[in-house]
Amino acid sequence: MSGSIASSGCLEYCMWASSAVVRRQLFLIRSLGGSCCRTHSHRMRGIQGANAVASETDAESIIRRVTPALDPIRYKGQAGKIAVIGGCREYTGAPYFAAISALKLGADLSHVFCTKDAATVIKSYSPELIVHPVLEESYSVRDDERDSVSAKVLAEVGKWMERFDCIVVGPGLGRDPFLMGCVSDIMRHARQLSIPIVIDGDGLFLVTNNLDLVCGNPLAVLTPNINEYKRLVEKALDCEVNDEDSTNQLQLLARRIDGVTILRKGKSDFISDGETVKSVSTFGSPRRCGGQGDILSGSVAVFISWARRHLLSTKEATGKSLSNPMVLGCIAGSALLRRAAALAFQNKKRATLTTDIIEYLGKSLEDICPAE
Repeated sequence: MSGSIASSGCLEYCMWASSAVVRRQLFLIRSLGGSCCRTHSHRMRGIQGANAVASETDAESIIRRVTPALDPIRYKGQAGKIAVIGGCREYTGAPYFAAISALKLGADLSHVFCTKDAATVIKSYSPELIVHPVLEESYSVRDDERDSVSAKVLAEVGKWMERFDCIVVGPGLGRDPFLMGCVSDIMRHARQLSIPIVIDGDGLFLVTNNLDLVCGNPLAVLTPNINEYKRLVEKALDCEVNDEDSTNQLQLLARRIDGVTILRKGKSDFISDGETVKSVSTFGSPRRCGGQGDILSGSVAVFISWARRHLLSTKEATGKSLSNPMVLGCIAGSALLRRAAALAFQNKKRATLTTDIIEYLGKSLEDICPAE
């Protein structure tokens, strides 16, 4: 299916060029054996602008809108139950950053499903996290056990799945083939249960090589950085990244993967569900320490859960994208991370670490949406 996505995506990307002049030039390019997508940025530059225009949103207003009030009548779990699927021998920090960020932002419960080798390490970082050592890697599974172990992993995760408001797949996951297969099954199960899923890190590597895992899923969010986005565009659209027409290309990419929401990380973050493109340009920090993407994925997961609950309770109708909880969650998560990063940098400058940014998540939210 991903092959057909790429081929049709290439054609659709060229359809925006609707003037007679553009059509004639595209015809000449094809006649000469060129690829309309790959040569577009070089041969068609300046002929006609894209249809999609990114609009800067009032992120603080969205944060106030979806953040639940602290109410004494609420019970544990109503402010969000988040799960992170990731963590292996080599990578224990990323799943911790994502899961603890969810708690620092205001989620009630945060789980991590990781390999046995990673579990003790992640537990040692914080007693606040619920850690499940259930994932397996190839080295620990015999060939004749693969099917039974895979089924057992899915069953162990599956018995918790219905409890979660959103899951995050990818932080610290690694690229072990057997583990990737197990996580694919987990993603399919989450989709069957209509549970939102935020995909980052090695989860994007998995999805890029198997677009069917998310294609047609409106409850999926992809959060690629510059290199991950490049691979997605090449896979889904069979094109190179076109920075001169970036908003239109992002919107098309979301459409080609059929309904997913994409948060393209960069100097400004751009978000599209295929309908419109929103941007978050608030300046964060010039310090680019590793782990900020993990904070983002955990934060987006929380805001998605809050936005879904808010929209269901109020039945708001304010336009497609701003009534899409996935878009709202991306906008809110992006803006809050940037604010926290800016505050951390003011204090620590070059010494700013991911843990410093996490400590400012609560203050950043409190400044925008006071608890009382």
